[in-house]
Amino acid sequence: MPVEFLGIAATHDGSETTPRSGAAFDKDYTLRLARAHEEHGWDRVLFAYGSGSPDPAPAAAYIASRLDRLQILLAHRPNVSYPTFAAKTFATLDQISEGRLTVHFITGGNDREQGREGDTLTKDERYARTREYIRIVKKIWTTHEPFDHEGEHYRFHDFVSDVFPVQQPRPNVSFGGSSPAAYAAGGAEADIYCLWGEPLEKTAEQIEKVKAAARAAGRTDVPRIQAAFRPIIAPTEELAWEKAHRTVGVIKARRERGEAITKRHNGSAQPQNTGSQRLLAIAEAGERYDRALWTPTAAATGGAGNSNALVGTPETVAQALLDYYDLGVDILSARGYDLLGDAIDFGRHVIPIVREEVAKRDAERDAGRDAERTAHEPQPLATVNG
Repeated sequence: MPVEFLGIAATHDGSETTPRSGAAFDKDYTLRLARAHEEHGWDRVLFAYGSGSPDPAPAAAYIASRLDRLQILLAHRPNVSYPTFAAKTFATLDQISEGRLTVHFITGGNDREQGREGDTLTKDERYARTREYIRIVKKIWTTHEPFDHEGEHYRFHDFVSDVFPVQQPRPNVSFGGSSPAAYAAGGAEADIYCLWGEPLEKTAEQIEKVKAAARAAGRTDVPRIQAAFRPIIAPTEELAWEKAHRTVGVIKARRERGEAITKRHNGSAQPQNTGSQRLLAIAEAGERYDRALWTPTAAATGGAGNSNALVGTPETVAQALLDYYDLGVDILSARGYDLLGDAIDFGRHVIPIVREEVAKRDAERDAGRDAERTAHEPQPLATVNG
């Protein structure tokens, strides 16, 4: 199966290790970072969402109108707009990008962050709303006749959109989460299911839960699986580990100075979302897993989002990613701490190795299938002369 790489479409140069140097929306930097991804082998970039952050939809439209190949993963929270409005926004963006849009729906795992924009539903209520929202958006994308909707969270009448996506029948829907409610919602509705990087054994367990949820929802297919990591690479193993420890040292120093390195947990000692709780539990159980997974980066940020690292030379990190590919992860998300420099280095030194090895695996698998098919084909009867 093909492999794809997802990077980050940040609107400024700040990260957990570096305060941003300018405004929250730096137009020139946004384009420069996106262009670096397009020029160095990445398939798509994520435009993330935060309550006080620049709106990702117009930022994505800005990039889509200036780049030719890079695909867009647009994060969206259902609480911030009505689904009729959102569906038109997404369809318009798919038109601007000429069919390069995927929408990532975020239910929201932190009550305080959700409340900043007026969302007072409980977590379970939010998941129910997200499922209803996604179904409405899908229907608007694919329905050319006016229709009514009477649901638990949304009601409208006689609606039909006049703008439709380029992609047919519709753009893909992306979803993430590590709770039973998340598996149920994403298993039912997602084309792509997103996981944060965990040890191989736990990742395999999550993949099976997603597949089970899809079957329980009556699907005959299953979502593609995406996993996200923070690569820390260097020319030698020794230099990579020195860089890793230096990175964690900077994160801890910034936290000790009271600097805001991430908005996700809002200063709370224990994150509310299951995914972050899992990352912290894994970090508490051990620092190193499998070939290259390293958890102190997650521990240092309080389990904030995509925060487990893969540490080593480009070859080591590439092989670690291939281990996840062999589990069934065919979208690999990576984001360094020097957003621009690491995007370039990862694209130059890691992505080509992974693509080459995946091509070999695919060729070997196809050859095996051909051999098996030939072995089961009826053979011509032997003839006896004389």
